[in-house]
Amino acid sequence: MKIIRAEHLGMCFGVRDAINLALETARNEPLTILGDLVHNETVLAELRGRGIRIRQEAAEVRTQTVMVTAHGASERRLNEARNLGLNVLQATCPLVHVAHRSLTKLVADGFHPVVIGRRDHVEVLGLTGDLEEFDVVLSEQDVSELQPRERFGVICQTTQPIERARRLVQAIRERFPASTVKFVDTVCQPTKQRQDAAIELAQKCEVVVVIGGAHSNNTHELVRTCSRFCKHVHHVQTASDLCSEWFQGKETVGITAGTSTPDGLIRKVEDHLKTLQTQVGMEPEKIVG
Repeated sequence: MKIIRAEHLGMCFGVRDAINLALETARNEPLTILGDLVHNETVLAELRGRGIRIRQEAAEVRTQTVMVTAHGASERRLNEARNLGLNVLQATCPLVHVAHRSLTKLVADGFHPVVIGRRDHVEVLGLTGDLEEFDVVLSEQDVSELQPRERFGVICQTTQPIERARRLVQAIRERFPASTVKFVDTVCQPTKQRQDAAIELAQKCEVVVVIGGAHSNNTHELVRTCSRFCKHVHHVQTASDLCSEWFQGKETVGITAGTSTPDGLIRKVEDHLKTLQTQVGMEPEKIVG
């Protein structure tokens, strides 16, 4: 059994910077993070182990300093924390800031704002939290429910596949041929790299293992992408989730991981796969789940 890593996988710079900022701050003062810093339970458990508190609402914070997650937040939510007298640190990914600025400019230029993404995702809530009027779309069905507008300004949740974004922008243009539709590509480069690498990986593997948090949007998108090109795709959070029967009789296994998955977790999954690799090579008939 051959094990292949995707060319691009795992934690992106925005997540690394957010984690480093949290750990550095917590060494000097008590810290609360407003929401999940990243969507990976292993990382969150490590942060809690360092004494960092995680709360979902500003009113629940009992430390002087609170940190906004890598996914960003609306000014309304930031001001809510500031008005409580809290010192607010922002760990927002710079590429999420780009999405915020792009959306703000579209609105200022008179475009009706449309965000391609998951309506309930924390990043989308941050992007739309200061807007009085907006739409969020994730499918052609959502596009069919849009009301006519003279001008549509479209951006993306940063972890959406660019192919989906282009498809939905085209659907908006076809549904409203008389309207102006301006699309600003805010899908982040790490997401694009991991999506492209996942396609390449899935095309040459019999099994693909995708490592990432249960609530990680970009991890779920990697699973969907790999499933288009490989019949056997498995989403795991840790090495203990691996099942040996997945690999019985298989010659090539691919590994990829979401942008909030730490390197150490990827190594543990890979090491466990190597153990299974030895078992498959020596005694395949004795492998059990």
